[in-house]
Amino acid sequence: MSLTAQDHRILLNDGNNIPIIGLGTYSAPRITAKDACYHAVKVAIDVGYRHFDGALVYGNEDEVGRAVREKIDDGTVRRDDIFYCGKLWNTYHPPEMVRGTLEKSLKLLKFDYMDLYIIELPLAFKPGDVIYPRDESGNFLYAPTDLCATWEALEELKDAGLVKSIGVSNFNHRQLELILNKPGLKYKPTVNQVECHPYFPQPKLKEFCDSHGIVIVGYSPLGTCRDSLWVNTKIPSLLDDPVLNSVAARHQKTSAQVALRFLAQRNVVAIPKSFNPERIKQNFEIFDFSLTSEEMKQINALNRNERYVELLMWKDHPEYPFNEEY
Repeated sequence: MSLTAQDHRILLNDGNNIPIIGLGTYSAPRITAKDACYHAVKVAIDVGYRHFDGALVYGNEDEVGRAVREKIDDGTVRRDDIFYCGKLWNTYHPPEMVRGTLEKSLKLLKFDYMDLYIIELPLAFKPGDVIYPRDESGNFLYAPTDLCATWEALEELKDAGLVKSIGVSNFNHRQLELILNKPGLKYKPTVNQVECHPYFPQPKLKEFCDSHGIVIVGYSPLGTCRDSLWVNTKIPSLLDDPVLNSVAARHQKTSAQVALRFLAQRNVVAIPKSFNPERIKQNFEIFDFSLTSEEMKQINALNRNERYVELLMWKDHPEYPFNEEY
């Protein structure tokens, strides 16, 4: 597979394509400086990124949109060059809420359409604008989950021209099969966005997705932060791994660049998140080297089959996706 900094798009099953590396824009609004995301997106566009992964619940889609529009206005890019992925949150699963939720994102972005729109989690919460609805005892309030009905609402968005491609995130193979076997299915999911990195390369889920023409988009491709509230901190830091660092030294690269190149050579899209200009630049510099088949085997062997992002706070949800093997 020939990938370059200028051309690193891969084909989706609906005929559209997706850049194999993107910038994740997740941030916690309470601890992230205002406009940090805006500045990061502008830096990323100048570096060469064309893929941006966001969500309404990140609270910064307005910043992403402003950065992109300014780079369009100054002639750096056209809208067609940019690939933006947005997400449908758990409290907006009812079909009658889906279009309005997407339109809310488009209004913040000031875009006419979204390149990819995905169901963020296969977990329905109590519908409404309270992102984490809880009862008086602090328990999360769930709602009956009908993934097929929500999927049909996404299909309608594609038919209306509001989104180019549709997909899912954090779905296991059984939940994907629910969609794929749905009577009257119009469009298959183009992607399944899941945690994916050398410590958790998801071989069985990838094989399943490959067999159905579904691209894996890997979040936390460099591991993740060490926040024990939602991260399994028993797993060592990925970027300190001796094998990754040994391979990196051989190529005069960083362990992060090797981890990202590993995913790219498996045809897995990676969306590393950083608002640090130097790291944004480094994470994009994966097109001037390649890993040998022996190095790919060495990195594959690092598989611990453990997640950093377990989402244990929702383990009691009937559709909690991580009880399945894949």
